[in-house]
Amino acid sequence: MKIGKETWVEIHDIVLKPEERTGNLPEETKKVPLEMRLKGFLLEEAELGDRVKIRTVTGRIVEGTLLKENPVYEHGYGETFIPELLTIGQNLRAMLEVDHE
Repeated sequence: MKIGKETWVEIHDIVLKPEERTGNLPEETKKVPLEMRLKGFLLEEAELGDRVKIRTVTGRIVEGTLLKENPVYEHGYGETFIPELLTIGQNLRAMLEVDHE
């Protein structure tokens, strides 16, 4: 199935092969390639698995293998509960209201 131009996608590429990596790495790290996953807007219609170019939100043009259409952000802070994150929005709104008055 074709994915349309300007669709939000995720790509993957190998930045460095294991033999190209620096020697100042732990042994288990040296054995694997340095990989990149990046999200952006597809520049030309393509199918999953195709080699494509994307435009990132910062305007960079990057090439890689098309992995996902409309990927979601899966970043988290692990299983750790961080109470400060609950009040950041409230605190910021309060500061902005004081500065605005």
